[in-house]
Amino acid sequence: MSKTAPKHGWAESFLVYRNPKVVSMLFLGFSAGLPILLVFGTLSAWLRVEGVDKTTIGFVSWVALAYGFKFLWSPLIDRAPLPVLTKALGQRRGWMLLAQIGVIYGLVSMASSDPVGQLQMTVLFAVVTAFSSATQDISIDAWRIEAIGEDFQGAMAGAYQLGYRLGMIVAGGGAFSLAHFYSWPVAYLFMAGFMLIGPVMVMIIAEPEHPVIRESTDEDLPALVRLKRWFVGAVVDPFAEFFGRHGLFAVVILAFIMVFRISDITLGVMANPFYIDMGYSELEIGLVTKTVGPFVTIAGALVGGVLVMHFGKMRMLMVGAVLVVLTNLLFAWLATQEAELLWLILVVGADNLAAGIATTTFVAYLSALTNKAYTATQYALFSSIMLLLAKFVAGFSGWVVDASNYPVFFTYAAALGIPSILLIRVLINNEQRVKAEAVA
Repeated sequence: MSKTAPKHGWAESFLVYRNPKVVSMLFLGFSAGLPILLVFGTLSAWLRVEGVDKTTIGFVSWVALAYGFKFLWSPLIDRAPLPVLTKALGQRRGWMLLAQIGVIYGLVSMASSDPVGQLQMTVLFAVVTAFSSATQDISIDAWRIEAIGEDFQGAMAGAYQLGYRLGMIVAGGGAFSLAHFYSWPVAYLFMAGFMLIGPVMVMIIAEPEHPVIRESTDEDLPALVRLKRWFVGAVVDPFAEFFGRHGLFAVVILAFIMVFRISDITLGVMANPFYIDMGYSELEIGLVTKTVGPFVTIAGALVGGVLVMHFGKMRMLMVGAVLVVLTNLLFAWLATQEAELLWLILVVGADNLAAGIATTTFVAYLSALTNKAYTATQYALFSSIMLLLAKFVAGFSGWVVDASNYPVFFTYAAALGIPSILLIRVLINNEQRVKAEAVA
């Protein structure tokens, strides 16, 4: 068991946000949060404005699957040095800078492409952006964990989430506003400019101290044997530990992680095309869904943290899952109404509030699952599994709309949340059984 963290006074707790490393996480969080909408929801809106059909838009959303596969190359980023950058900047900052350069290149290239005449090139550059962004996420997480002590990790996570949401606001509301007054290519060029915040921070922050993992002292062993040992230590051991700790029930846990976000991610793919087809202007969409919405999400996240503290994470997991289903049904109702701005504000506000509560609770649950000996790799596994199936299923969202209509689609998206509710009940029953056995 780890030692209990020392308690701090309120004044000291608030002043922690003046720590330079905590402040750095605000800017790194911004750099991490900016790209994801630009290859997901914002890109869907751009394609729809250009006249790309909804089925194709749904399939293009598979670009975001890169975030679901990032666990595959996270051990490489953790251990493989870059020829020039690692020597100059260190392992964490070197990979971080390379990933940020990749994001900037991808965004500039997307701005230079034509989604109508060169859709394949636009998608290719979106893949480059998504892959680079996922790589940046891995390197930032590693830096956050190693740069400062455990007492400061709560403040680091808080600063990161604030910066991440601000990045999403810029990539959402900011991009929509720029597209409204100028054009989508101009908007994406501006987004590439905002990404320069990342490389600037890499040059300011210091490389953290981290253990040097020696793969093998037997240099005379064949290269294939050394590679096998490296793979087992970096990839197999963290996963084996998780299954060893939970046994066969680990399959149930992973199944729950896999389905929890299918409902809201599926809805997210068609949300912007839906707003456009309803007749809302780009400015209205940007202000309501990409500016006001994220602030409501932040409020929901803060409320979720208090509720988890008071009621516990398992009960709030159930509440969050039910809220997601109910707010998706609100979209089904909205699809039957006229395009009134007030209804859009209320429905989007309810959806973002539910998302904030559900996400905070889910992160708390995933964090509790992680063994601190394998924090980075196991958390990468969980976050990847969380997105992998959800992004794949979401790719068919445009086909569902084309084959039916928006009310049916949103009802379908809500129904996708039912398996997570059932699995939460199983998780709660298992937790109660384990506690009862421990007492007996």
